[in-house]
Amino acid sequence: MRYLIIGLGIYGTNLAKDLTDLGHEVIGADIKASKVEAIKDYIATAYIIDATEESAVGVLPLKNVDLVIVTIGENFGASIKTVAVLRQMGVRNIYARAIDELHKSILEGLHVQRILNPEQRAAHDLVSEMELGSDAETLRIDDETLVIRFTAPDYFTAMRYASLVPESMFGLRLIAASRPKSSRNILGIASTQTGQIDLSPEKDEKVQKGDIFTCIGSMKDYKALYRHISPYK
Repeated sequence: MRYLIIGLGIYGTNLAKDLTDLGHEVIGADIKASKVEAIKDYIATAYIIDATEESAVGVLPLKNVDLVIVTIGENFGASIKTVAVLRQMGVRNIYARAIDELHKSILEGLHVQRILNPEQRAAHDLVSEMELGSDAETLRIDDETLVIRFTAPDYFTAMRYASLVPESMFGLRLIAASRPKSSRNILGIASTQTGQIDLSPEKDEKVQKGDIFTCIGSMKDYKALYRHISPYK
């Protein structure tokens, strides 16, 4: 796919690089020459423009991209005006970053396809991880639901994966599992790689110490599970 990213700050730059690494074609634009200069060798094309001016935005290949992502964050007015200009020029597929609730409300009024709030999302995920109080990594799906990734407690060692159903895990649903494996390269340097475990019933895999669970459920489910297993950990 082809993406146009307007706003090449930290968030926009990282987004552009990650999309490029995934094989997508990325076009970037920013008002600051230094930001364009810093990324121009990583992406397909980069423009130095003031995206709040319709005449400047007109040089961008708007009709040849699948999605425009406005990642301007520090300049509230520039973000809103850029989205308004894009809308006026007939661009339909727009994602835009919001820095607060007022910003979000205005973007909703401009009918952008999706509103991005990376700071809020990162904060929510960090709070969830701190609240869970273990090595858990989380990704919030909605107000109640999380994807939770954590090292399997010793309590589960030698259990059959087929037995780890929501009824036995206090509502958590196991959606994937992986197993770290140590290896050495030709220079003898040790490294650890993680391989996916086949959870199909016919494999009848059992949990090994160090396996990593990826589950979906609520924080309440996760805490209930840990309260149950804590005497056995």
